Amino acid sequence: MSTPRILLCGDVLGRLNQLFKRVSSVNKSAGPFDALLCVGQFFPDSPDRLDELMDYIEGRSQVPLPTYFIGDFGVGAAKPLLAASKDLANRGFKMDGLKLCENLFWLKGSGKFTLHGLSVAYLSGKRLSDGQQFGTFTQDDVDVLRAIAEEPGIVDLFLTNEWPSGVTNRAATSDLPHGFSDSFGGESIIAELVAEIKPRYHIAGTKGIFYAREPYSNVDAVHVTRFLGLASVGNKDKQKFIHAISPTPASTMSAVELSMKSSNTTLSPYAYSEHSIQANEAPKRPSDSVYDLQYWRYDVSQKRQKSGAGDSEKLCFKFISSGSCSRGEKCNFQHDSAAREQYLRGVCFDFINKGKCERGPNCNFKHSLQDEGDSHRKQGSENASANRSKECWFCLSSPNIESHLIVSIGEHSYCALAKGPLVQDHVLIIPIEHLPNTILLPPECESEVHRFQNSLNKYYKLRGKSVVFFEWVSKRSTHANLQAIPIPSSRVTAVQDIFNLAAEKLGFKFVALKRDENSSGRKLLRTQFDKDFSFFYVELPDGKILSHLVDEKDRFPAQFGREVLAGLLNMADRADWRNCAHSKEEETKMAEDFKRGFQEFDPNK
Repeated sequence: MSTPRILLCGDVLGRLNQLFKRVSSVNKSAGPFDALLCVGQFFPDSPDRLDELMDYIEGRSQVPLPTYFIGDFGVGAAKPLLAASKDLANRGFKMDGLKLCENLFWLKGSGKFTLHGLSVAYLSGKRLSDGQQFGTFTQDDVDVLRAIAEEPGIVDLFLTNEWPSGVTNRAATSDLPHGFSDSFGGESIIAELVAEIKPRYHIAGTKGIFYAREPYSNVDAVHVTRFLGLASVGNKDKQKFIHAISPTPASTMSAVELSMKSSNTTLSPYAYSEHSIQANEAPKRPSDSVYDLQYWRYDVSQKRQKSGAGDSEKLCFKFISSGSCSRGEKCNFQHDSAAREQYLRGVCFDFINKGKCERGPNCNFKHSLQDEGDSHRKQGSENASANRSKECWFCLSSPNIESHLIVSIGEHSYCALAKGPLVQDHVLIIPIEHLPNTILLPPECESEVHRFQNSLNKYYKLRGKSVVFFEWVSKRSTHANLQAIPIPSSRVTAVQDIFNLAAEKLGFKFVALKRDENSSGRKLLRTQFDKDFSFFYVELPDGKILSHLVDEKDRFPAQFGREVLAGLLNMADRADWRNCAHSKEEETKMAEDFKRGFQEFDPNK
């Protein structure tokens, strides 16, 4: 597969003839290009260009290549955007763009989609302005991007209309465009989002100038980000308004390739801190796992009794789906217990909020409010479970499962290489049934997990390694996975000390349990486990178990176990699994190599 070739453009301002003439010329001389991405104001700034715009919308003129825009504001924007919104072909969650005409797509609100292998995230419009139907982004749009920031994988391109505040911090003054000054300003919320999303490229418009900042390093990520500010089409100063890039998709790059930095790379310009967030802007929602869902933007059809502190008439999806929200009284959305009860009884979330569901008969949930009753609850639970299994990364029936990483399958559990492994032979033990933890497994599944652990111990021992097992059991966990990470035997004596030190820094102490040859570690863990709390435990090579109950009010890193072992092994840059991505071909070879070595120990052979 060839590397995608993308054209980027600043504010179009309705000058479509001039833009597409230039695009066709560039495409002929240096192409072919796969797509054109436009940032900044797309629609005209005066009525004079409305006819030119409508020639393309109504098909009298042709858009030369697939074109995506986020600047949904300007003169004449409402008519075509309203028509696109009502078009039946554009119904549902179309994050890859609403079609206005052939080859022209509107990226509405916010979201992420894949374009020729590239992961593209976007924030459409400008900050919310009262009385404006189009051309603005809302808090819901921001929340969607913050949820996307917690998802696995690296975003290749992030499109915004406005510049982020502070982007020139730590930049070389010699590279700043002529006439540029800090008075140009920028959006603080975009600065926060780009610091969280950590895209490889951030493209923005609306300033009327071209600026290519030196690449900067990201906090807690090995790859760098490049910021590009683009001028407007036909600007009087003849500043650059179109720019070509050909980035290799991050999903196909090795960790070494992603971590390469040029000599002019600077530190991140964004000093993100919680106290910098304005009162009307929501802080980042911490994620407990990579499976957290997005905070969808549903309107509540009528007022309900409010059990949250937010003034918004929108439900907090986090609370509805899990029963809790880490932001508590600071949440901008409603914590409605009655709505959660209906959700638990299997009622569709769309139906609860909007009174209808666009999925219709294809929806796995109920489209009527349910009275209290065991039969209703059971049916709803079964529907919800079936739906989760379709979306879950670990359910064998899911289309999302990465089956090429599986190295051994038993009757009740299976073993797979970790995605983005900390070290070679980093393994997960996973129950086949969609269960939230490995502590309360059925007896037959528990015994199979124990056999996997014993086999892995023998496999690692032959290679001069010892193994550390750990599991993070969040109250919002979906499908359990027990991680197994081999470490050099020379580091075994330091494992307990470094976990205790990490716990001390977070303000707690582990409960230490010691199992012997006649006692099961699972049985000991059950004496400490409480389903009303989240729970972390680690099984050390010497047989000792460290465990900790986590209250909902406490902040606890979802990647705590991995982060501690990364510190032990002097691999801080690999603490985040997303920094350790391999191509599918590399992963397949790693799995085949592991299977060959593990064959003599595999309990399922």
